[in-house]
Amino acid sequence: MPLFRDDERALAEGIREVMYANPFLPERIEGERHALGEAFAEESADWNRLPELADDPGNLQVILERSDKLTPELAKRLRKPEHGATSQELALYEDLVVFGLYHSSRSVLDQVIERSVAERKPLPVKAYGDFAGSAEQLLAIPGIELPSNYEFGHLFAAFFQVRRAFHHIFSFIVGSSPAASRLRAAVWQSIFTHDLRRYRQVLYNCMGDITTLVTGPSGTGKELVARAIGLSRYVPFDAKTCTFSDDFVQSFYPLNLSALSPTLIESELFGHCRGTFTGAVDDHAGWFEVCPARGTVFLDEIGELAASIQVKLLRVLQSRTFQRLGETKAREFRGKVIAATNRDLAVEMQENRFREDLYYRLCSDVIVTPSLRDHLRESPDELQTLVNFIAERLIGNEGPGLADEVLSWINAGHLGADYAWPGNFRELEQCVRNILIRSEYRPAVRASSGSNGLTSALDEGTLTADELLRHYCTRVYLRTGSYEAAARQLGLDRRTVKAKIDDQLLEELRNG
Repeated sequence: MPLFRDDERALAEGIREVMYANPFLPERIEGERHALGEAFAEESADWNRLPELADDPGNLQVILERSDKLTPELAKRLRKPEHGATSQELALYEDLVVFGLYHSSRSVLDQVIERSVAERKPLPVKAYGDFAGSAEQLLAIPGIELPSNYEFGHLFAAFFQVRRAFHHIFSFIVGSSPAASRLRAAVWQSIFTHDLRRYRQVLYNCMGDITTLVTGPSGTGKELVARAIGLSRYVPFDAKTCTFSDDFVQSFYPLNLSALSPTLIESELFGHCRGTFTGAVDDHAGWFEVCPARGTVFLDEIGELAASIQVKLLRVLQSRTFQRLGETKAREFRGKVIAATNRDLAVEMQENRFREDLYYRLCSDVIVTPSLRDHLRESPDELQTLVNFIAERLIGNEGPGLADEVLSWINAGHLGADYAWPGNFRELEQCVRNILIRSEYRPAVRASSGSNGLTSALDEGTLTADELLRHYCTRVYLRTGSYEAAARQLGLDRRTVKAKIDDQLLEELRNG
């Protein structure tokens, strides 16, 4: 006799699809439709556009109600000697149980996340005993050997990772546009790959070996994407002490490479020994040494990295070893690397400013962050969502009033619906702050990348001296390919040239 009736099998197979789908892609909706059949409600299907609601969406509520009734009934059938379940049916039953265990533990794990963030340390999880008891009752049935044979502590840790992924993806990636949903889906895949089953069984312990490269225009949240990935890595659970082995809150180690000199970059990444250079009065451990196995080193503006350090970074990614400055002892790097850039690395490699071998160590997983224009092109109403978010974050309960002021200013013709937002989300934040303080926002006058635009701006006298210097420094830097060469041609200090480079204009010039 089959373990499942036809209607029960359809429900279980749909639940399996939901469980292993990327929650931010249409495949998750198709799984819910398969599970519910005619009971599927179209109006509540697209819940993944916004953070999880206080109550489960309608379709998920119905699925959970049916699953909670079916699972103990199947367990009862399996305890009968004549159950006759096939290996395929046992695998389907196991997935059904895991689905129910995950949803029953969500609220507990969400509380652990909130408390860990607030107290900034790992905390004991007393509720694990109840979880293990439920898992034992449903997964450790005498005489039944299920396919995966899950260790309950690992299963609990996997659920904790999923909850942190939802928490961080929604915290760091704001908006309900299709572009925002696609970005969330891309981040989810960077964390779990496209095959969640395989990830949970074997990949969870080795994703640190895979480097992620985040590219996109300035101001589009590349570091926020990196944080969402880095803070959502798998953390083992110790069932004996009922604690997670690592502190995910303290596991992200960022370094902005464009803000430091090459010597300081090497010191911060690799560490140094006392006396290695002037000012090195003590031994210093760099990020590669401090970062634990479940941690992440984030290298922002990787396109700015000097050639000599590119070679050293390549060695870290190839051999997972490094040396402090001033010593020969090889040390092991155990964490994950995420890099970001707003530069076109294909152009940088063509101009011999970025090593091809390093690029091919970085590009195993690439995420492209969309511009604000991309978000608004597909979903013009997204502007209101983003302004509301920024205003609420700035002034709390008074946020809605400020958001109305900002939108009124924009739509009154001062900027208009077609404004390109060249500074992306960063510019939108400054727009909100300007209107909060001065009740207006006037974008900086920008010469267009074309020669005619620059000539017109000069003829009309609309450029300030600083804007003209920024424009000229940016053009010379683009032509020469380095700060040093640009400084020689301009007769300026290298640091002055670097400070005057306009990242947005540089991107326009490259794309133009």
